[in-house]
Amino acid sequence: MALNIKSATECEFDLLTLGECMIRLSPPGHQRIELTPLFEAYAGGGEYNVSYALARYGLRTGWISRLVDNPLGHFIRNHANASGMDLSEVIWVPYDGSGRADRIGLNFTEVGMGVRASVTLYDRGHTAVAHMKPGEVDWPRIFSRRKIRWFHTGGIFTALSDSCADVALESMKAAHEAGTIVSYDLNFRSKLWSSNKAIEVTKKLVPYIHVLIGNEEDFQKVLGFEVEGADEQLSSLPIEGYKKMVKKVVATYPNINAVGTTLREVVSGLVNNWSAIMYYDGTFYESRKYANLEIEDRVGGGDGFCSGFVYGLLHGMNPQECVEMGTAHGALLQSTRGDTSMVTMEEIKHVMGGGSARIKR
Repeated sequence: MALNIKSATECEFDLLTLGECMIRLSPPGHQRIELTPLFEAYAGGGEYNVSYALARYGLRTGWISRLVDNPLGHFIRNHANASGMDLSEVIWVPYDGSGRADRIGLNFTEVGMGVRASVTLYDRGHTAVAHMKPGEVDWPRIFSRRKIRWFHTGGIFTALSDSCADVALESMKAAHEAGTIVSYDLNFRSKLWSSNKAIEVTKKLVPYIHVLIGNEEDFQKVLGFEVEGADEQLSSLPIEGYKKMVKKVVATYPNINAVGTTLREVVSGLVNNWSAIMYYDGTFYESRKYANLEIEDRVGGGDGFCSGFVYGLLHGMNPQECVEMGTAHGALLQSTRGDTSMVTMEEIKHVMGGGSARIKR
């Protein structure tokens, strides 16, 4: 069944997301965390990245989270404001001077190369957003009065704490009842929870989801669906195996209208094969394959796919265009440092159309 998306004229927001944003600290180039004298600072988080990108491309987006009212919280606010996304529903909490009560999460990410993989080190315990509880956000008011076309959250936010899982369920129920499209990025993070816990929690959320998004590992670790023909290291990704897996998912959960799956084969730390498939209304669509894609920074590639994919659906593009839009945006996003999109719609459409990287003068 096709998605029934509300018209833009009846809603205040095209997209609203719920999730964490951290400050990322990275050594320049490909240096090691423990040896660098300098760190580059970026703002980023799964759901935040989606709102940020789509705001840059002209959509009316908002983001909901819980932030500390101190310079680190202001760093995130200033970065968000530069995109034009709305932060009016963000919960701000006071800074106690030491971060014992609430703090902003940090992650330290070094960008690998060759046979050395990229590495992320989390420093995100006891963050303000992990303390978010049901009832703190008036979801019925937001969805019934402000009116939202599309609501997006995902597995990273849900994994932060038991109360975040409860908030995810609360928000998704309210969105579903208001007739808002709900998408969910499975986004498995083994450093946050086990596969068994992820499956247990996510099964309660799936009945409220219209669009599922994930990569080659997520459907296995978060929903418990195996991909036939994939090896343990996921070095080879059989398309037909993924299609069979997706068919099992939608047969089990018939409320799911669309599935977007990114496929990444790692050649080296800076070279990947990158593509995606989309299931929509009973049919599969495959994107162009970006073979030997040279990568500056792989972090945020999946969020790039998600935001491009959602952009296409909100603009009434056909499914093939949607999967191509998501894949092209994800490929381009990985050409720059940091988690959030720094590319333009002109560049996305150029790549979608088969354009080359020939210098522009």
